[in-house]
Amino acid sequence: MRRSAKDFDESDVRIRPNRRGSRPRTKDRPKHEDAITGRVVSVDRGRWRTVVAEGTDQERAVTAMRARELGRTPIVPGDLVGLVGDTSGRDGSLARIVRLQERSSFLRRSADDDDPTERPLVANVDLMVMVTAVAEPEPRGGMIDRCLVAAYVAGIDALLVLTKSDLRSPEEFLTSYAPLGLEHVVTRRAEGAGEAGIVGLEALRERLSGRVSVLIGHSGVGKSTLLNALVPGADRAIGVVNDVTGRGRHTSSSALAMPLPDDDGWVIDTPGVRSFGLGHVDPDELLDAFADLAVLAAQCPRGCTHLEDAPDCALDALVERGEAGSAGPARLASYRRLATALRRNDPWEL
Repeated sequence: MRRSAKDFDESDVRIRPNRRGSRPRTKDRPKHEDAITGRVVSVDRGRWRTVVAEGTDQERAVTAMRARELGRTPIVPGDLVGLVGDTSGRDGSLARIVRLQERSSFLRRSADDDDPTERPLVANVDLMVMVTAVAEPEPRGGMIDRCLVAAYVAGIDALLVLTKSDLRSPEEFLTSYAPLGLEHVVTRRAEGAGEAGIVGLEALRERLSGRVSVLIGHSGVGKSTLLNALVPGADRAIGVVNDVTGRGRHTSSSALAMPLPDDDGWVIDTPGVRSFGLGHVDPDELLDAFADLAVLAAQCPRGCTHLEDAPDCALDALVERGEAGSAGPARLASYRRLATALRRNDPWEL
């Protein structure tokens, strides 16, 4: 018998069961109070290699994936992260990265100066070691200048390491960086210079002691050679310089953090770079790194670039009068060189 509309009530309404369950969605995320801290040492195809319980008899390597709630947050070598899940480190085990601790520093670069997209390199380092050869391949000051800009902006100390000084004296190259007060170490290969055969290795080791450092440089400058001497067993591949182009061949394909012997700090090796874009850096950030010049620049007209061809720039007259000290002219020249590097991207200069 057919029922009329007035014969129906709310008890006749059919409710379709929720295929995903009846539990309501919530924006509250678990706090993961049981997460343990690990240091990221390498990244490879969506898997992060970490070290937990550093310096204890429980130290172990743990492979992890990124939890969904972290989205696309960049996680790079040097980062300190919170891990949950299987943190045993056994073969085939996989933990989850659920938290990224606050960074003390974050080093980045871009592909080109007109590309604002950041390419994260490393985190929580306090020393950038810029490695360049004085010959074979020829040194390129543009690369050093750009690395210095990135280090200044990130608040990271910088150290210049010149290799292959047995092929050419480094003095001429060093003169352009003397006004910046940039620390440097000179190395060379020599027979009878210890197991590694590198003169200057101990001076470099002293500066890396107790710190987290990152090595940056062109391919073929001897970066991997230094690293293999500093970290026994590192076994980083060593490349050669092309006789035609004068450039090195990439041998390291990814960044890798390694502990120095005797728990004396960490060193992070990075792949050899062809260019170091600064599209993410504001020119004013560079001026702030030259505190003595930044004070004087307040007397410049608004919008002044402070470059050599800038009209009505007050820095020239003020520095000439000695208001920036005896090193003022050299520091102004160095600032302008770095500022010019910041505003252009010439791969042949790098």
